[in-house]
Amino acid sequence: MRLGVIGGGAWGTALAQVAASGGGETLLWALEPDVVESVNAAHENATFLAGIPLHPSIRATADLGDLEACDAWLVVTPAQHMRAVLGRAADCDKPLILCAKGIEEASGRLLHEVAKEACPNAAVAVLSGPTFAHEVARGMPTAVTLAADDPALAERLRQRLALPAFRIYVSDDVAGAEIGGAVKNVLAIACGVVEGKGLGQNARAALIGRGFAEMTRFGLAYGAKRETLAGLSGLGDLVLTCSSTSSRNYSLGKGIGEGRAAADLLADRKTVAEGAFTAPVLARLAREKNIDMPIVDAVDALIAGRANVDQVLDALLTRPPRAEGI
Repeated sequence: MRLGVIGGGAWGTALAQVAASGGGETLLWALEPDVVESVNAAHENATFLAGIPLHPSIRATADLGDLEACDAWLVVTPAQHMRAVLGRAADCDKPLILCAKGIEEASGRLLHEVAKEACPNAAVAVLSGPTFAHEVARGMPTAVTLAADDPALAERLRQRLALPAFRIYVSDDVAGAEIGGAVKNVLAIACGVVEGKGLGQNARAALIGRGFAEMTRFGLAYGAKRETLAGLSGLGDLVLTCSSTSSRNYSLGKGIGEGRAAADLLADRKTVAEGAFTAPVLARLAREKNIDMPIVDAVDALIAGRANVDQVLDALLTRPPRAEGI
C-alpha cells in the first residue's frame, strides 16, 4: 500500500517517517516550497523538524495531484484547513486517515464528518493518541489509537503503519477518538496557564482530573465510548500535552499565564495551536447541549480576551461545591 501524507508540518513529516519505515516510497505534500526542497535535497524538514534525518524513500511534492497515485492518504493538515485542502483534491475517494485534532470552527463538525462531506465516497479512519512529532520521527516508543467504522479497513491500515516502536490499537469509536484529541488541546492550554501563573503541581493535577471529567461528559453526549475517552486518544493524550512545553497548546497557555495576550502569542507562532480554534466552538456546542464545561469556558474567555487570568481563576475557584463525578 503506497501512502501519501497531506501536510508537511512536524506531525505530517513524522508520520511520513513512520510510513516510509514500514516499507515503500512515501509521498509528502507540503504547502511550503522550502519544506519540499529541504526534504528532497537534504532528507530533513529543516523548517518544522530540524535535525532529524528522514528516511530516503520519503519524497516531497508541492503538487497535490501527485498524491492521486497513492492508495491511501494520511491527512495531517490543520483542522480548520482540512475541508479546503480535500476540496482541492481531484480524486479523494481513497481511504483517508485523519491525523489532525480539532473541531471545525465554522460548522461545529467533527473532522470525520468534514471529510465525509468533502469526499463522500472515501472510507475514513482516525489516528490519534499521545504523540510528540519529534519523538515519533526519532523512532521512540509510541502507542496510538486507529479508529474506523470498518474493522477490516482499520486492520489493513494497522498492518501497513505499525512498527515495533509505533504500536497501534484499533477501535470502532471514531467519534470518541476525535473528541479526546480535540478536547485535550483546550485543556492543555489551561494547564499551561497554571504553569505560567505559578500555581503549582496540585493545581495542575486537579485541572487534569476535572478536565477529564469535562471531556467525558462531552464525549458521552456525542456518542463516544467511555473506554475510548479513558484510553490513548483521550486520557493518554491529555496527560502528555498537559505536562510539557513540547505541546504547542501548553506553551500557548504558559505564555498567557505569564501575562502575555493570547492574540500576540498566536500572531507570533509558526505552528498552529489547535486548541485556540477549538475552544470557542467546543464551548458553544457544550452550551447548546447543556454540558457543564467550566474549564473550557475559561479558556474560551482567555483566548477571546473577555477575561484575564485572575478573573477566570476567581470564577473557577468560587464555583459552588459539588459531589465528585462525571
